[in-house]
Amino acid sequence: MRMMISLFVIGVTLQFYAQEPKVERLDEITIVAKNYKYLDKAGAEDVAIPIQQLQRKVATYNIKELDIYEDEYDYYDVSFIIPEGKILASYDKDGNILRTAEKFKDINLPATIVNSIVSRFPSWSISKNVYLVYYHDRDGIKKTYKIILENGDKRIKIKMDDLGNYL
Repeated sequence: MRMMISLFVIGVTLQFYAQEPKVERLDEITIVAKNYKYLDKAGAEDVAIPIQQLQRKVATYNIKELDIYEDEYDYYDVSFIIPEGKILASYDKDGNILRTAEKFKDINLPATIVNSIVSRFPSWSISKNVYLVYYHDRDGIKKTYKIILENGDKRIKIKMDDLGNYL
């Protein structure tokens, strides 16, 4: 009987400590990267991960944190380097990307490029490649692959766009 009374008292006591959850409605926020145009054009899901990461770093870089930053300069050139390649980016004084020149060597090629090569050169193997990207805020973007193929002692150089078309 004592146990029943104890359980009853505990049950009633817990009810007093229970709180009604307070529901607050928050305003909707949209976060947009300052250089989203660059990311939309330069970024591709089938490009090698180190390239994607470096392009994100370029897009989110804050030039106002530079030691040499001053409002009076019209643009700033900043180099970003990783073992696979580099990006030279020009920013205006507000941190917007004006243009980039990007070069990456011996990367994992996207499936569209590999499939295009295999269908046209079935017995050839890829020995070297260079991925070049030129972005301009007004003119858009140009992506090119320069690839060296080998078949025994024969070597050929090919050039392709990012869609797998031969140039």
